[in-house]
Amino acid sequence: MDDFRDQYDIIEKHTQSGLELVEKYVKFVKERTEIEQNYAKQLRNLSKKYNPKRSSKDEPECRLSSYQAFLDVLNEMNDYAGQRELIAENMMMSICIDLTKYLQELKQERKTYLLEAKKAQQSLESTYKQLDGSKKRFEREWREAERAAQYAEKTDQDINATKADVEKAKQQAHMRAHVAEECKNDYAAQLQKFNKEQNQFYFDDMPQIFNKMQILDESRVQKLAKGYILFSETEKQVMPIIGKCLEGITKAGTNVNERNVSWSVNTLYSAVMLCLSPSTLPPFSTPPAPSPANGPPSPKFGRDTLSYCLKEINKTVKPRISSFRTLRRSPTVTEDFSHLPPEQRRKRLQQKLDDICKELQKEVDQSEALGKMKDVYEKNPQMGDPATLASQISQTSQNIERLRGELSKYEVALRSAQRILFMSALRRKHSFSVCVCSPDGAHSDESTPDPSQAIYAEFDDDFEDEEIASPIGKCTAMYNFPGASEGTIAMQEGEVLAVVEEDKGDGWTRVRRNNGDEGYIPTSYVTISLNK
Repeated sequence: MDDFRDQYDIIEKHTQSGLELVEKYVKFVKERTEIEQNYAKQLRNLSKKYNPKRSSKDEPECRLSSYQAFLDVLNEMNDYAGQRELIAENMMMSICIDLTKYLQELKQERKTYLLEAKKAQQSLESTYKQLDGSKKRFEREWREAERAAQYAEKTDQDINATKADVEKAKQQAHMRAHVAEECKNDYAAQLQKFNKEQNQFYFDDMPQIFNKMQILDESRVQKLAKGYILFSETEKQVMPIIGKCLEGITKAGTNVNERNVSWSVNTLYSAVMLCLSPSTLPPFSTPPAPSPANGPPSPKFGRDTLSYCLKEINKTVKPRISSFRTLRRSPTVTEDFSHLPPEQRRKRLQQKLDDICKELQKEVDQSEALGKMKDVYEKNPQMGDPATLASQISQTSQNIERLRGELSKYEVALRSAQRILFMSALRRKHSFSVCVCSPDGAHSDESTPDPSQAIYAEFDDDFEDEEIASPIGKCTAMYNFPGASEGTIAMQEGEVLAVVEEDKGDGWTRVRRNNGDEGYIPTSYVTISLNK
């Protein structure tokens, strides 16, 4: 029994030490996540501190490539901070929360096994006590029987003793002998019972419990080892994106051009040279000046050369107008708002989730109220019949299940929209921050400061629904145009196309082929003849 108790204590201490190690590791990972969160917070504050306000983006130095590169560095550091937050979040979810839950289950399972062992030990000790008591009683009765037999023999030999005294002493001795025999039989039965339970205890019950404890401890070791691996894998998962952020910082440095003092100065110089040069520039550089076939310049370009040149700059640095025009026709409205752009879709999905949560909470509150009312009716039948609430409770339960299903569906859609936004933002981070539009359809980045943003206000109407437009004239291509950008259309020199929308001052004209293909082409690449 002592040997078993020693082994039991050793196993109990060993398993307890294993649980304490898991708790220590969880605490360690929690402190690591706090470090990551604080680090990310400090990086975000640092980026915010050195990031200029919106009002300062119109200042001339904001257009310098070195200044824009510094802004890119700040943006990359902000994204880098987001990855550190992601590491902390993933560690908290996959390690801390998971191990904490597992640890609670482990403690409960270990407690169950220890209780089983303790119960088996108490049962064996109880049987042993019964055996010991039976043994002591047998010894006591046997001594009494021996004394009674000695007294009967002494009385029988006494000449002064009467016959009645001898008979009484013999009867007493016989009775004591009978009781001692019964105690002997009881002791033998208790001994057999104890031996059986002891054999069951040492060779069946305790080996099974110890085996379960061993399996439990091996499972704990494996789970903890996986936690160690996740500590590394969690950070490895975001390393590619962190590498992209660092590559973005390197790319920002390589994009700095000391000879290109300002994109606006270079563009202005190119436009002025275009206006003052009498010769025609070749295709796929800056679009040539409109031919006389296009008619006199529009009054909104101004009457002097400088004003016209500034308008040419507006054509050159025009944002992705062709891409916007491809969105003219409204798509089919879908339940998950997939017809909307990602940011608008995210907002609508978030609003929908908020509405569903409010409605779900309302139904849950109503369900709890109906449950309490039913309990009151069951305890006090005079106040009402609980059966009358059955239909309302059933309907409320159905509503809760329906709302939970909708909530799950829209949560999946929201996560999808957030992933699209994240990947779109990541791609924008690694595209050129500033580029000048060329006739092949490559447009300036939307983040590039535009000194003539007021001119583009008219393009807000491009997203309205419209019927298929009828041709308003024809045009003949003077140069080849590849139409590589979204919303543009390719054309060959000399090709005749139908004009369906006139140039609105952005340097692009919408045309259509005979086969129905539509798209935008540079106005300066064609001669246009409008219907009278």
